[in-house]
Amino acid sequence: MKVNREYLNLKKSYLFSEIAKRVSEFEEKHPEAKIIRLGIGDVTLPLVPEVIDSMHRAVDDMSKKETFKGYPPEHGQDFLVEKIEKFDYKDRGLDISKDEIFVSDGAKSDTGNILDIFDKDNIVAVCDPIYPVYVDTNIMAGRDGQIIYLETSQENGFSPNLPNRKVDIIYLCSPNNPTGTTMDRNTLKKFVDYANEYDSILLFDSAYEAFITDDNLPKSIYEIPGAKNCAIEFRSFSKTAGFTGVRCGYTVVPKDLKRDSISLNELWARRQATKFNGVSYVTQRAAEAVYSEKGRKQVEENINYYLNNAKTIAKGLESIGIKYYGAENSPYIWFKVPEKFDSWSFFDYLLENANIVGTPGVGFGKMGEGYFRLTGFSDADSTKEAVDRIKKLSF
Repeated sequence: MKVNREYLNLKKSYLFSEIAKRVSEFEEKHPEAKIIRLGIGDVTLPLVPEVIDSMHRAVDDMSKKETFKGYPPEHGQDFLVEKIEKFDYKDRGLDISKDEIFVSDGAKSDTGNILDIFDKDNIVAVCDPIYPVYVDTNIMAGRDGQIIYLETSQENGFSPNLPNRKVDIIYLCSPNNPTGTTMDRNTLKKFVDYANEYDSILLFDSAYEAFITDDNLPKSIYEIPGAKNCAIEFRSFSKTAGFTGVRCGYTVVPKDLKRDSISLNELWARRQATKFNGVSYVTQRAAEAVYSEKGRKQVEENINYYLNNAKTIAKGLESIGIKYYGAENSPYIWFKVPEKFDSWSFFDYLLENANIVGTPGVGFGKMGEGYFRLTGFSDADSTKEAVDRIKKLSF
Protein backbone atom coordinates (compact mmCIF):
# COMPACT_ATOMS: atom_id res chain seq x y z
CA MET A 1 0.00 0.00 0.00
CA LYS A 2 1.31 3.43 -0.93
CA VAL A 3 0.16 6.86 0.22
CA ASN A 4 -0.18 9.95 -1.94
CA ARG A 5 3.36 11.27 -1.50
CA GLU A 6 2.41 14.55 -3.18
CA TYR A 7 1.15 15.63 0.25
CA LEU A 8 4.75 15.58 1.44
CA ASN A 9 5.44 18.48 -0.93
CA LEU A 10 3.03 20.71 1.00
CA LYS A 11 4.21 23.17 3.61
CA LYS A 12 4.18 21.50 7.02
CA SER A 13 1.39 23.69 8.32
CA TYR A 14 -1.58 25.36 6.67
CA LEU A 15 -1.29 29.14 7.13
CA PHE A 16 -4.31 29.58 9.37
CA SER A 17 -3.43 26.53 11.46
CA GLU A 18 -0.04 28.12 12.20
CA ILE A 19 -1.74 31.38 13.16
CA ALA A 20 -4.12 29.53 15.50
CA LYS A 21 -1.16 27.71 17.09
CA ARG A 22 0.75 30.94 17.80
CA VAL A 23 -2.31 32.68 19.19
CA SER A 24 -3.11 29.71 21.43
CA GLU A 25 0.43 29.70 22.82
CA PHE A 26 0.22 33.44 23.48
CA GLU A 27 -3.13 33.06 25.27
CA GLU A 28 -1.70 30.38 27.54
CA LYS A 29 1.07 32.75 28.61
CA HIS A 30 -1.17 35.82 28.79
CA PRO A 31 -4.70 34.76 29.85
CA GLU A 32 -5.49 38.36 30.80
CA ALA A 33 -4.93 39.70 27.27
CA LYS A 34 -7.95 40.97 25.34
CA ILE A 35 -7.18 39.70 21.88
CA ILE A 36 -8.81 41.30 18.84
CA ARG A 37 -8.93 39.01 15.83
CA LEU A 38 -8.57 40.72 12.48
CA GLY A 39 -6.85 37.80 10.80
CA ILE A 40 -8.81 34.89 9.38
CA GLY A 41 -11.68 35.97 7.17
CA ASP A 42 -14.49 34.60 9.33
CA VAL A 43 -17.61 36.66 9.84
CA THR A 44 -18.87 37.80 13.26
CA LEU A 45 -22.44 39.02 12.66
CA PRO A 46 -25.20 36.41 13.08
CA LEU A 47 -27.29 35.18 10.20
CA VAL A 48 -29.92 37.77 9.26
CA PRO A 49 -33.49 37.29 10.56
CA GLU A 50 -34.95 36.39 7.16
CA VAL A 51 -32.46 33.54 6.81
CA ILE A 52 -33.09 32.27 10.34
CA ASP A 53 -36.85 32.32 9.82
CA SER A 54 -36.47 30.33 6.61
CA MET A 55 -34.26 27.77 8.36
CA HIS A 56 -36.85 27.32 11.11
CA ARG A 57 -39.56 26.70 8.54
CA ALA A 58 -37.30 24.23 6.74
CA VAL A 59 -36.63 22.36 9.99
CA ASP A 60 -40.37 22.08 10.47
CA ASP A 61 -40.65 20.71 6.92
CA MET A 62 -38.17 18.00 7.82
CA SER A 63 -40.35 16.92 10.76
CA LYS A 64 -43.38 16.03 8.63
CA LYS A 65 -43.71 13.11 6.26
CA GLU A 66 -45.46 15.13 3.56
CA THR A 67 -42.73 17.81 3.45
CA PHE A 68 -39.65 15.77 4.41
CA LYS A 69 -36.72 15.99 1.96
CA GLY A 70 -34.06 13.36 1.41
CA TYR A 71 -31.20 13.49 -1.07
CA PRO A 72 -31.29 16.80 -2.95
CA PRO A 73 -31.12 17.06 -6.76
CA GLU A 74 -27.54 16.92 -8.04
CA HIS A 75 -27.47 20.54 -9.25
CA GLY A 76 -29.31 21.82 -6.17
CA GLN A 77 -32.92 22.44 -5.27
CA ASP A 78 -34.86 24.19 -8.04
CA PHE A 79 -36.13 26.86 -5.66
CA LEU A 80 -32.55 27.98 -4.98
CA VAL A 81 -31.07 27.47 -8.44
CA GLU A 82 -33.90 29.54 -9.96
CA LYS A 83 -33.14 32.42 -7.58
CA ILE A 84 -29.43 32.27 -8.43
CA GLU A 85 -30.22 32.22 -12.14
CA LYS A 86 -32.53 35.23 -11.87
CA PHE A 87 -30.85 37.55 -9.37
CA ASP A 88 -27.15 36.82 -9.98
CA TYR A 89 -27.29 36.49 -13.76
CA LYS A 90 -30.51 37.11 -15.70
CA ASP A 91 -31.30 40.39 -13.92
CA ARG A 92 -27.79 41.54 -14.84
CA GLY A 93 -28.24 40.67 -18.48
CA LEU A 94 -26.12 37.51 -18.30
CA ASP A 95 -27.19 34.37 -20.13
CA ILE A 96 -26.57 31.68 -17.53
CA SER A 97 -29.13 28.86 -17.30
CA LYS A 98 -30.21 26.57 -14.47
CA ASP A 99 -28.33 23.54 -15.76
CA GLU A 100 -25.07 25.50 -15.70
CA ILE A 101 -25.36 26.19 -11.94
CA PHE A 102 -24.17 23.63 -9.37
CA VAL A 103 -24.98 24.26 -5.69
CA SER A 104 -22.23 23.09 -3.33
CA ASP A 105 -20.88 23.41 0.21
CA GLY A 106 -18.67 26.37 -0.66
CA ALA A 107 -16.17 27.91 -3.04
CA LYS A 108 -13.18 26.58 -1.11
CA SER A 109 -14.25 23.00 -1.77
CA ASP A 110 -15.12 23.59 -5.41
CA THR A 111 -11.92 25.44 -6.34
CA GLY A 112 -10.04 22.35 -5.19
CA ASN A 113 -12.46 19.69 -6.39
CA ILE A 114 -12.70 21.17 -9.89
CA LEU A 115 -9.23 19.75 -10.53
CA ASP A 116 -10.78 16.28 -10.73
CA ILE A 117 -11.97 17.01 -14.27
CA PHE A 118 -8.57 18.16 -15.56
CA ASP A 119 -5.57 16.11 -16.61
CA LYS A 120 -2.62 15.94 -14.22
CA ASP A 121 -0.20 17.26 -16.86
CA ASN A 122 -1.80 20.69 -17.20
CA ILE A 123 0.31 23.76 -16.45
CA VAL A 124 -1.32 25.98 -13.82
CA ALA A 125 -0.87 29.72 -13.22
CA VAL A 126 -1.74 31.39 -9.93
CA CYS A 127 -1.24 34.95 -8.79
CA ASP A 128 1.32 35.65 -6.08
CA PRO A 129 0.26 36.49 -3.41
CA ILE A 130 -2.93 34.46 -3.45
CA TYR A 131 -5.29 32.25 -1.41
CA PRO A 132 -3.21 29.17 -0.41
CA VAL A 133 -5.89 26.61 -1.34
CA TYR A 134 -5.27 27.14 -5.06
CA VAL A 135 -1.64 26.13 -4.71
CA ASP A 136 -2.06 23.37 -2.13
CA THR A 137 -4.79 21.50 -4.00
CA ASN A 138 -2.70 21.47 -7.18
CA ILE A 139 0.27 20.12 -5.23
CA MET A 140 -1.98 17.41 -3.80
CA ALA A 141 -3.02 16.57 -7.35
CA GLY A 142 0.60 16.08 -8.42
CA ARG A 143 1.31 19.41 -10.12
CA ASP A 144 4.00 20.71 -7.79
CA GLY A 145 6.41 21.26 -10.66
CA GLN A 146 3.76 22.58 -13.02
CA ILE A 147 2.70 25.73 -11.16
CA ILE A 148 3.86 29.12 -12.39
CA TYR A 149 3.34 32.33 -10.46
CA LEU A 150 2.02 35.61 -11.83
CA GLU A 151 3.83 38.00 -9.53
CA THR A 152 1.97 41.06 -8.27
CA SER A 153 3.36 43.92 -6.23
CA GLN A 154 2.95 47.58 -5.45
CA GLU A 155 4.59 48.34 -8.79
CA ASN A 156 1.71 46.79 -10.76
CA GLY A 157 -0.99 47.63 -8.23
CA PHE A 158 -1.26 43.95 -7.24
CA SER A 159 -2.95 43.25 -10.57
CA PRO A 160 -1.54 40.24 -12.45
CA ASN A 161 -0.01 40.42 -15.88
CA LEU A 162 -0.74 37.79 -18.50
CA PRO A 163 1.45 34.67 -18.43
CA ASN A 164 4.53 35.00 -20.61
CA ARG A 165 4.05 31.44 -21.85
CA LYS A 166 1.18 29.11 -22.64
CA VAL A 167 -0.56 27.77 -19.55
CA ASP A 168 -3.63 25.55 -19.31
CA ILE A 169 -5.37 26.69 -16.12
CA ILE A 170 -5.37 30.19 -14.62
CA TYR A 171 -6.78 31.05 -11.19
CA LEU A 172 -8.15 34.57 -10.79
CA CYS A 173 -9.74 36.04 -7.67
CA SER A 174 -11.56 39.39 -7.72
CA PRO A 175 -12.02 41.08 -5.32
CA ASN A 176 -8.73 39.51 -4.42
CA ASN A 177 -7.90 37.58 -1.30
CA PRO A 178 -5.55 38.70 0.26
CA THR A 179 -4.78 42.07 -1.37
CA GLY A 180 -8.32 43.45 -1.58
CA THR A 181 -7.72 44.69 -5.13
CA THR A 182 -10.33 44.29 -7.86
CA MET A 183 -9.76 43.54 -11.54
CA ASP A 184 -11.39 45.94 -13.99
CA ARG A 185 -13.06 44.99 -17.26
CA ASN A 186 -10.03 45.73 -19.42
CA THR A 187 -7.80 43.47 -17.34
CA LEU A 188 -10.33 40.64 -17.32
CA LYS A 189 -10.85 41.03 -21.07
CA LYS A 190 -7.12 40.44 -21.61
CA PHE A 191 -7.30 37.19 -19.64
CA VAL A 192 -10.44 36.04 -21.45
CA ASP A 193 -8.84 36.77 -24.82
CA TYR A 194 -5.66 34.94 -23.75
CA ALA A 195 -7.63 31.90 -22.56
CA ASN A 196 -9.62 31.69 -25.78
CA GLU A 197 -6.49 32.09 -27.90
CA TYR A 198 -4.50 29.40 -26.07
CA ASP A 199 -7.37 27.04 -25.20
CA SER A 200 -6.85 27.72 -21.50
CA ILE A 201 -9.38 27.62 -18.66
CA LEU A 202 -9.98 30.51 -16.25
CA LEU A 203 -11.02 29.51 -12.75
CA PHE A 204 -12.64 32.71 -11.50
CA ASP A 205 -13.23 32.98 -7.75
CA SER A 206 -15.75 35.74 -7.09
CA ALA A 207 -16.52 34.81 -3.48
CA TYR A 208 -16.35 38.49 -2.49
CA GLU A 209 -18.38 39.98 -5.35
CA ALA A 210 -21.06 41.22 -2.92
CA PHE A 211 -18.56 43.74 -1.53
CA ILE A 212 -18.18 45.51 -4.88
CA THR A 213 -19.95 48.86 -4.64
CA ASP A 214 -18.42 50.43 -7.76
CA ASP A 215 -20.86 49.87 -10.65
CA ASN A 216 -17.98 50.13 -13.13
CA LEU A 217 -16.35 46.97 -11.77
CA PRO A 218 -17.51 43.53 -12.95
CA LYS A 219 -19.02 41.14 -10.41
CA SER A 220 -19.00 38.16 -12.74
CA ILE A 221 -16.48 36.95 -15.29
CA TYR A 222 -19.42 36.42 -17.66
CA GLU A 223 -19.79 40.17 -18.01
CA ILE A 224 -16.76 39.87 -20.28
CA PRO A 225 -17.49 38.83 -23.90
CA GLY A 226 -16.14 35.38 -24.67
CA ALA A 227 -15.94 34.24 -21.05
CA LYS A 228 -18.54 31.48 -21.43
CA ASN A 229 -16.09 29.72 -23.75
CA CYS A 230 -13.21 29.70 -21.29
CA ALA A 231 -14.27 30.40 -17.68
CA ILE A 232 -15.68 28.60 -14.65
CA GLU A 233 -17.01 30.83 -11.88
CA PHE A 234 -17.14 30.10 -8.15
CA ARG A 235 -19.38 31.93 -5.70
CA SER A 236 -20.09 31.61 -2.00
CA PHE A 237 -22.70 32.59 0.56
CA SER A 238 -20.01 32.57 3.27
CA LYS A 239 -19.05 36.24 3.19
CA THR A 240 -22.11 37.42 1.26
CA ALA A 241 -24.58 36.19 3.88
CA GLY A 242 -22.47 34.95 6.79
CA PHE A 243 -22.70 31.25 5.88
CA THR A 244 -19.17 30.38 7.03
CA GLY A 245 -20.64 27.95 9.58
CA VAL A 246 -23.57 26.88 7.41
CA ARG A 247 -21.67 26.09 4.19
CA CYS A 248 -23.22 26.88 0.85
CA GLY A 249 -21.95 28.17 -2.47
CA TYR A 250 -22.21 27.37 -6.14
CA THR A 251 -20.16 26.90 -9.27
CA VAL A 252 -21.10 27.89 -12.81
CA VAL A 253 -19.84 25.72 -15.67
CA PRO A 254 -21.25 26.96 -19.01
CA LYS A 255 -22.45 24.39 -21.53
CA ASP A 256 -20.46 26.27 -24.19
CA LEU A 257 -17.25 25.39 -22.36
CA LYS A 258 -15.52 22.46 -24.06
CA ARG A 259 -11.99 21.13 -24.25
CA ASP A 260 -10.83 18.14 -26.32
CA SER A 261 -14.37 18.35 -27.78
CA ILE A 262 -15.66 17.30 -24.35
CA SER A 263 -18.23 19.28 -22.34
CA LEU A 264 -16.79 20.40 -19.00
CA ASN A 265 -20.35 20.96 -17.81
CA GLU A 266 -21.06 17.26 -18.30
CA LEU A 267 -17.79 16.23 -16.65
CA TRP A 268 -18.48 18.37 -13.57
CA ALA A 269 -22.07 17.10 -13.38
CA ARG A 270 -20.74 13.52 -13.46
CA ARG A 271 -18.10 14.27 -10.85
CA GLN A 272 -20.62 15.85 -8.48
CA ALA A 273 -23.11 13.00 -8.95
CA THR A 274 -20.42 10.52 -7.92
CA LYS A 275 -18.55 12.35 -5.17
CA PHE A 276 -21.05 14.80 -3.69
CA ASN A 277 -24.48 14.19 -2.16
CA GLY A 278 -25.55 17.80 -2.22
CA VAL A 279 -26.32 20.54 0.29
CA SER A 280 -28.95 19.98 2.97
CA TYR A 281 -32.53 21.12 2.39
CA VAL A 282 -32.39 23.40 5.44
CA THR A 283 -29.24 25.10 4.16
CA GLN A 284 -30.64 25.59 0.66
CA ARG A 285 -33.81 27.14 2.07
CA ALA A 286 -31.58 29.47 4.08
CA ALA A 287 -29.69 30.44 0.92
CA GLU A 288 -32.95 31.00 -0.94
CA ALA A 289 -33.99 33.53 1.72
CA VAL A 290 -30.92 35.63 0.88
CA TYR A 291 -32.63 36.54 -2.41
CA SER A 292 -35.95 37.65 -0.87
CA GLU A 293 -36.63 41.38 -0.66
CA LYS A 294 -36.11 41.43 3.10
CA GLY A 295 -33.17 39.07 2.89
CA ARG A 296 -31.32 41.16 0.32
CA LYS A 297 -31.79 44.30 2.39
CA GLN A 298 -30.63 42.64 5.60
CA VAL A 299 -27.61 41.05 3.94
CA GLU A 300 -26.66 44.37 2.35
CA GLU A 301 -26.69 45.99 5.80
CA ASN A 302 -24.24 43.38 7.07
CA ILE A 303 -21.96 43.85 4.08
CA ASN A 304 -21.95 47.63 4.62
CA TYR A 305 -21.13 47.02 8.28
CA TYR A 306 -18.02 45.05 7.33
CA LEU A 307 -17.06 47.58 4.66
CA ASN A 308 -17.29 50.37 7.23
CA ASN A 309 -14.97 48.37 9.49
CA ALA A 310 -12.51 48.04 6.62
CA LYS A 311 -12.66 51.79 6.02
CA THR A 312 -12.04 52.41 9.74
CA ILE A 313 -8.86 50.34 9.55
CA ALA A 314 -7.79 52.02 6.32
CA LYS A 315 -8.23 55.52 7.75
CA GLY A 316 -6.27 54.53 10.83
CA LEU A 317 -3.36 53.22 8.78
CA GLU A 318 -3.45 56.28 6.55
CA SER A 319 -3.27 58.57 9.62
CA ILE A 320 0.08 57.06 10.61
CA GLY A 321 1.49 57.10 7.09
CA ILE A 322 0.97 53.48 6.09
CA LYS A 323 -0.03 52.89 2.46
CA TYR A 324 -2.72 50.26 2.02
CA TYR A 325 -4.68 48.42 -0.66
CA GLY A 326 -8.26 47.19 -0.51
CA ALA A 327 -10.89 48.48 1.98
CA GLU A 328 -13.00 49.66 -0.98
CA ASN A 329 -15.01 46.97 -2.75
CA SER A 330 -13.39 44.47 -0.42
CA PRO A 331 -13.38 43.49 3.27
CA TYR A 332 -9.59 43.12 3.22
CA ILE A 333 -6.86 45.65 3.95
CA TRP A 334 -3.37 44.88 2.64
CA PHE A 335 -0.34 46.95 3.62
CA LYS A 336 3.44 46.97 3.75
CA VAL A 337 4.86 46.39 7.23
CA PRO A 338 7.39 48.83 8.73
CA GLU A 339 10.91 48.32 7.38
CA LYS A 340 12.42 46.62 10.43
CA PHE A 341 9.93 43.73 10.21
CA ASP A 342 9.18 40.83 7.94
CA SER A 343 5.66 39.42 7.77
CA TRP A 344 5.91 36.92 10.62
CA SER A 345 7.92 39.15 12.95
CA PHE A 346 5.27 41.85 12.48
CA PHE A 347 2.60 39.27 13.29
CA ASP A 348 4.38 38.47 16.54
CA TYR A 349 4.97 42.15 17.32
CA LEU A 350 1.33 43.06 16.77
CA LEU A 351 0.14 40.13 18.88
CA GLU A 352 2.53 40.78 21.74
CA ASN A 353 2.32 44.58 21.85
CA ALA A 354 -1.25 45.29 20.78
CA ASN A 355 -2.93 41.89 21.27
CA ILE A 356 -4.15 42.01 17.65
CA VAL A 357 -4.21 39.02 15.32
CA GLY A 358 -3.65 39.64 11.61
CA THR A 359 -2.35 37.52 8.76
CA PRO A 360 1.28 37.61 7.60
CA GLY A 361 1.47 38.30 3.89
CA VAL A 362 4.17 35.73 3.19
CA GLY A 363 1.61 33.04 4.01
CA PHE A 364 -0.01 33.90 0.68
CA GLY A 365 3.17 33.52 -1.38
CA LYS A 366 6.72 34.85 -1.62
CA MET A 367 5.50 38.16 -3.07
CA GLY A 368 3.53 38.66 0.13
CA GLU A 369 6.70 38.87 2.21
CA GLY A 370 6.87 42.23 3.92
CA TYR A 371 3.09 42.70 3.74
CA PHE A 372 0.21 42.09 6.12
CA ARG A 373 -3.54 41.51 5.87
CA LEU A 374 -6.25 42.76 8.22
CA THR A 375 -9.97 42.15 7.77
CA GLY A 376 -13.15 44.11 8.39
CA PHE A 377 -14.99 41.07 9.77
CA SER A 378 -14.72 41.93 13.46
CA ASP A 379 -17.36 43.99 15.29
CA ALA A 380 -17.25 47.79 14.97
CA ASP A 381 -16.17 48.53 18.55
CA SER A 382 -13.34 46.00 18.46
CA THR A 383 -12.22 47.34 15.09
CA LYS A 384 -12.04 50.89 16.44
CA GLU A 385 -10.16 49.71 19.50
CA ALA A 386 -7.70 47.79 17.34
CA VAL A 387 -7.01 50.90 15.28
CA ASP A 388 -6.41 52.92 18.46
CA ARG A 389 -3.96 50.28 19.69
CA ILE A 390 -2.07 50.31 16.37
CA LYS A 391 -1.80 54.11 16.45
CA LYS A 392 -0.10 53.89 19.86
CA LEU A 393 2.59 51.50 18.68
CA SER A 394 6.10 52.68 18.03
CA PHE A 395 7.45 51.34 14.74
